[in-house]
Amino acid sequence: MKPPFPAPIDFAQALAILLRVAEERRLAAERVPLQRAFGRVMAADLVAGSSLPAFDNAAMDGFAVCGLPVPAQGWALVGEQFAGADRGLRLQPGQCVRITTGAPVPMGTEAVLIKENAREQDGRVLTDAGPSPGANIRRAGEDLRPGQRVLSAGQVLTPARIGLAAALGEAELEVARRPTVAIFTTGDELRPPGQALAPGELHDSNRPLLQALLQAEGLEPVAWPSLPDEPAVLAAALADAAAAFDLVVTCGGVSAGEKDHLPALLLEHGRMHFWKVRMKPGMPVLLGGWNRALVLGLPGNPVSVLATFITLGRPLLDALQGRAEPRPAWTALLAAPVSKRHGRREFLRGRLRTDGRGRLLVEPDPVTGSHRLAAAAHADVLIDLPEGEGEFPEGASVPCLPCAPGRG
Repeated sequence: MKPPFPAPIDFAQALAILLRVAEERRLAAERVPLQRAFGRVMAADLVAGSSLPAFDNAAMDGFAVCGLPVPAQGWALVGEQFAGADRGLRLQPGQCVRITTGAPVPMGTEAVLIKENAREQDGRVLTDAGPSPGANIRRAGEDLRPGQRVLSAGQVLTPARIGLAAALGEAELEVARRPTVAIFTTGDELRPPGQALAPGELHDSNRPLLQALLQAEGLEPVAWPSLPDEPAVLAAALADAAAAFDLVVTCGGVSAGEKDHLPALLLEHGRMHFWKVRMKPGMPVLLGGWNRALVLGLPGNPVSVLATFITLGRPLLDALQGRAEPRPAWTALLAAPVSKRHGRREFLRGRLRTDGRGRLLVEPDPVTGSHRLAAAAHADVLIDLPEGEGEFPEGASVPCLPCAPGRG
């Protein structure tokens, strides 16, 4: 028996429900080595346990000098201090030592004279461009001091942040566990790419599309072969996945047709958080639960899969991991007018470019069908148009969501 057809909820309401449900299922923390930390979400603050830099050091190759202004006969060259072990040198007025970038400056150093401004003559160092006091010296703690918060829970680990943790001597970081994800595509008509098609059959594009979207988020999804539109087969596969994975993502079978069995299966075996959202494309999208897993049911049209994953799937993954930083987004000017003749929130495909004045423009795609994957393949953003009918003239400012992942 088919479940009653619900009234769609607005997109903002669906997003709020999704974030609340994900927050209740926040994934546990784990410690990972730095080489596996890229793209992960910090699960705890990182506080500096030492200064950065840890000691005063040379910012340039040259000579550490004592005695400013420049002595008439220059400085006597009395030794060298290269990067590495501190030799414990101490300079007296009128003395200098050869030094390399990153090397600890000897006691008594007033500045570092860069090599290009120096000349050596008879054991002395001369210059026509004397350094100012403190020049070319990196002071201990000028970047960070002990006790300062370096990284915050909820931040995403970028290469620079990983490098910062390494500079402080951290070999591991506490991050949120990545969600485990199972993928299902459904439909009697679907066949895998590479297989010959009989009349009426289609190649399954959603399975590799979803796999790529999830892999771009740093995840390793497990994809089942395409499943037939048989309730018993679907129920058995979903039950197995729901017992082993954090998230099950399905494509197809979520609308109100005779072969759309997922809503009824969720109501019978699990729970439904929402079903039907006032958005275009992707209105039949649903969020539910089955056993230990959340179930995100996406429509079967490939452009709807792309749009609903970007607008709802990514926020769900972020909330499960406790990501506090917003995804990258832009505001651009419409390069052509858009006439919106429906009341749903619309995510229109578009392509960014800049004009000769340095302004960021977005070209709206005139092809709007949710089956038009070729058009979607050339889009790099979704233009976010609010609920309600409206006219958006050329030059109007519109928010844009990137189609490519924003892990950093």
